[in-house]
Amino acid sequence: MVAPPMSDLWLSALLGGSTTAWAVEGCRDTLGMTVSASGGKDCVGADITRAFCFAGRARRAEAYTGTVRGVAAGLPLCRADGPRGAAAARPGSRARSYLRSSENISAPMEPALLTVAEASRAIADRALSPVALTEAYLERIAALDGELHSYVTVPREEALGAARAAARDIAAGRSRGALHGIPIGLKDIYKTRGIRTTAGSPRYEHHVPEEDAESWVRLRDAGAILLGKQETHEFAIGGPDFSLPFPPARNPWNTAHYPAGSSSGSAVAVAAGLCAAAMGSDTGGSIRGPAAYNGIVGLKPTYGRVSRRGVFPLSYTLDHCGPLTRTVEDCAILMQALAAYDHQDPASADVPVPDYRAALAGRLGGLTIGVIRHFHERDAVAGFGADSAPSPAYVAAFDTACRTLESLGARLVDFHLSPLIAYLDANRLIMLAEAYALHEADFRERPHLFGRLMFARVGLGAFLTAADYVEAVRQRRELAVEFARALTDVDVAISANATGPAPRIDQVPFWGVYERASYTGPYNLTGSPAVSVPIGFEDGLPLAFQIAGKAFDEAGVLRVGHAFERATEFHRERPPIAASLPGHQ
Repeated sequence: MVAPPMSDLWLSALLGGSTTAWAVEGCRDTLGMTVSASGGKDCVGADITRAFCFAGRARRAEAYTGTVRGVAAGLPLCRADGPRGAAAARPGSRARSYLRSSENISAPMEPALLTVAEASRAIADRALSPVALTEAYLERIAALDGELHSYVTVPREEALGAARAAARDIAAGRSRGALHGIPIGLKDIYKTRGIRTTAGSPRYEHHVPEEDAESWVRLRDAGAILLGKQETHEFAIGGPDFSLPFPPARNPWNTAHYPAGSSSGSAVAVAAGLCAAAMGSDTGGSIRGPAAYNGIVGLKPTYGRVSRRGVFPLSYTLDHCGPLTRTVEDCAILMQALAAYDHQDPASADVPVPDYRAALAGRLGGLTIGVIRHFHERDAVAGFGADSAPSPAYVAAFDTACRTLESLGARLVDFHLSPLIAYLDANRLIMLAEAYALHEADFRERPHLFGRLMFARVGLGAFLTAADYVEAVRQRRELAVEFARALTDVDVAISANATGPAPRIDQVPFWGVYERASYTGPYNLTGSPAVSVPIGFEDGLPLAFQIAGKAFDEAGVLRVGHAFERATEFHRERPPIAASLPGHQ
């Protein structure tokens, strides 16, 4: 297969601004070669390695030093974003001074610290108004988001108008259920009619859609209120990138540290109490990774369970949409509104939807749980090197979590699959090929409208062949069958998530998305439901594990997560930045 010719400009942009002529020539020569496919699982990993060799190494992301409370030197504490924007840094404003004094906070913040379930009950009991709840979140955003950068766009007046409408309907006896009057956020790849949707990219910096994402329509119809659009890695892969118009979100547990991605802003906002819940997307772990690093709950539903229509894609066959919340019960509440067949989404599945909250239980008697230990105990180091080894604190937390599940009545058994790298190679190769296919025309015609991280990471797909993609799809099928068969002997499986505390944001490797072990990618490949739940802390930063299940058994994984949550206190912890306001003191 012979690839079409590429311009020197395109290749230079892909390889980095300091690319030498020999690198450009080498890439052109390579792209002109005829590459033959080889069979077997091993070749999928070799395909990714070859893509790296063909592309060369882009320059490492610049290190931002001299941080003060985690804010990179030279970056503004707050940012203006026009009439819909998050709080701007004004002299003497709350957003700049809140860390020194809380005297300017005009109202207590307790409502914004409620879970969705708690706020819903308070609204139903007439103890809390949707307007007061929305105002509390908006005030909290103004006070805190100048440092956290979790929001890109905050349509304040629209949110307050929706809150007043919700209050009127509820007062008139027209409640729509548990989400009525609950303020939420959307990752900024969800299209919102009349409200800017940027996909985190200069390419769409001023884009205002004329349609709504179907998942947002379902949440809105259930009564949810949109607080705003939340920061995302560029097109859900290119971050953290300090060169983009939208500063990367910061981890509220320590703002010098990475909140993970690509649903960064959504996870940060939930953890810091800047919304009750949020929607993210997950192609290789972009819901569950941020959930882990921010100490919250993140659910990737089964492929086809939640519509993706109206959401900017990254990889059509790996993308999932799902909720980020403070508790498993809150996840269940959102899933009740989200789970539905959408005939306009080709991947949507027409399957029955259970009562998710009814499935939640405090005990796990009669359940068998498979424990996948070899992913983090052996495979990570064997496939990706010593840098991917779990920390001793993480191993201890994971083992303690297993004992907690046993104490709740579950029977735990060892669970063995193919090596982690087999799952990740197939996942990453498919993602690369599909992402590049989506962006190829724009990469050729307007490369200047993309950040370097996104352009380089997705641009690797230019060096893959049709045979590479077909081999990865074949391997995906084999591994999905393997996982499904293994699950016939257990009810759910548990495995590691991020196996150590969040790294500093200025130390995230340029190619880390491909070079490091990921424990979330296997479940994108299989399409299985998987939820991330907090299991402890290391150096003041959260740790988490995953619970994965059979196709369309979100209720099963949520049941186990809820039981674990009730037996522990990790989900009740709040990040230090949340304690800066009087409502948490």
